[in-house]
Amino acid sequence: MKLLDGKVALITGGTRGIGKSIVMAYAAHGAAIAFTYMQSAQMASQIEEELAQLGVKVKSYASDASNFEASEKLVQQMVADFGKIDILVNNAGITRDGLLMRMNEQQWDDVMAVNLKSAFNMSRSVAPLMMKQRSGSIINISSVVGLMGNIGQANYSASKAGMIGLTKSVAKELGARGIRCNAIAPGFIETEMTDNASQASRRLWLEMVPMRRGGRPEEVANVAVFLASDMASYVSGQVVSCCGGLLS
Repeated sequence: MKLLDGKVALITGGTRGIGKSIVMAYAAHGAAIAFTYMQSAQMASQIEEELAQLGVKVKSYASDASNFEASEKLVQQMVADFGKIDILVNNAGITRDGLLMRMNEQQWDDVMAVNLKSAFNMSRSVAPLMMKQRSGSIINISSVVGLMGNIGQANYSASKAGMIGLTKSVAKELGARGIRCNAIAPGFIETEMTDNASQASRRLWLEMVPMRRGGRPEEVANVAVFLASDMASYVSGQVVSCCGGLLS
């Protein structure tokens, strides 16, 4: 059963990791796909070709979600190309790790702009359209560290905690217009981002996970499919942890 037939989805940061897995899962469930990238034009083109061969309507956009005007222009162009937006996944994210006493202002500002401001920009840009449609699902990709904190990630943890606050506020503000907003809090997921972690850090994380393994990006994507679908029609303002029991 295809859970997203007839829906149009926009995923920011869709060329790798969790974002790419969500792109592929949504396409498999019948959605038309728009996704953004910043520097991965070749990867974006490959994804477009792969999905087009499967008969999926797909288009990639080079766009900086941390720029408010660029976000508005992206949504306008997407509506021109697809006619509507049913699902927004705010997935764009970066890390600039460092202990608080060594972290500089640029490290803080960069993470806040890409992780948190981009979620506001994109949500604000799609809100009028979804309000007019009286339907829509906004999904913010947060993190377990937004709930529990993490040494060396004050900026990342704060940005992901901010996404949770944004999620709950948007759900309350827009719920009467048929718009749902939820967050996913992935734990230790095996992606390019976690590949950069030291072996010592990886061992420490895995020892904390009751399931004793890292998650797969497609496991997060499965949660994103559910939250975007009509099966989650009465689920809003929630944070769904996908963490192998880490927050148990």
